[in-house]
Amino acid sequence: MKVLVVLIMTMFLTSGCVFRTTGETEVGVRTSKTGFLGPKGVEDRVYTPGATYFFLPFINDWHVFDTKLQNLEMTFSQIRGDRKTRDDLLFKTIDGNDISLDVIIAYRIDANKAPYILQYVARDDSTLRGKIIRTVARSKPRDIFGELTTEAFYVADSRERQANKVKEALQTILGPMGIVVEKVLTNDYRFNPEYQKAIEDKKVADQQVEKNKSAQHAALEEYKRKLEEAKGVVNQMVADADGQYQKDQIEADVYLEQQKLLAEAIMAEGKAEATGVFEMNKALAGSGGEVIVKLKIAEAIQGKRIMLLPVSEGGMNLKTTNINGLIETLGVKALSDKQGKEE
Repeated sequence: MKVLVVLIMTMFLTSGCVFRTTGETEVGVRTSKTGFLGPKGVEDRVYTPGATYFFLPFINDWHVFDTKLQNLEMTFSQIRGDRKTRDDLLFKTIDGNDISLDVIIAYRIDANKAPYILQYVARDDSTLRGKIIRTVARSKPRDIFGELTTEAFYVADSRERQANKVKEALQTILGPMGIVVEKVLTNDYRFNPEYQKAIEDKKVADQQVEKNKSAQHAALEEYKRKLEEAKGVVNQMVADADGQYQKDQIEADVYLEQQKLLAEAIMAEGKAEATGVFEMNKALAGSGGEVIVKLKIAEAIQGKRIMLLPVSEGGMNLKTTNINGLIETLGVKALSDKQGKEE
């Protein structure tokens, strides 16, 4: 009997069930309105994507949340972005200039926190995006991007660093609500038109200054190059002069050594001759000197015709002799001797 009652109740319950589905990127959350088949309230269970589920009508509510990556775009353009009106962020730079900035917040829902989101944050994606994420994303970034100076907005790295700070700040606020902030991107930015023109003029002037600096640097480098070339020429001349000097010095040293050797040879020869003369003088001064002198005289007069003149008192005196007469006499005598021999 009890089994039959259970079967009847099961047929009654299943005959009135409705089915619920989740898309490929959606997760479902069931809410029990009564405590008939379980605890009342939001069920702490995540129904996975791409599935169909059956629930009793009237006593259950069904909500889905999309977990794919989504972009919240706030832009100046009226043809794109979340709203068809001007929606960019307006704030002041730290140095007091007005600026507007286009910002994109890339986020997704943490699927495991879908029941928490439904119970404490928002009942659907639209409310979560428009009331929660958008509100936070339009307030906190203003403060952080407002830390930059006007000039810093022209530097992409500066904007990117601030965008990362915005991402961290948003994640700190939205993370506990089940929202994951993946990226914060910046697009165009705009200043007051008059100030924009002043900045552009300054940029042109800065570019001209940089151009002049480059020209100055190029001229300096050219001067350095020519200076190095001149140094090279001078060094070559110095090297040539040093080489010639060393060559001349070597030749002079060689000539000096030759003259020293020649002088030494002459000195040695002179010493030898002096020694010979000295020794000869010693020999001549001795007992055999007279003999040597006579021998030398004999060698000197050998083969020569010698005429002896009387030098006694009764003979011819050269001091008083008539030389012309003597020559004549000798000539006659020579002629007579020659005739006598012929006869």
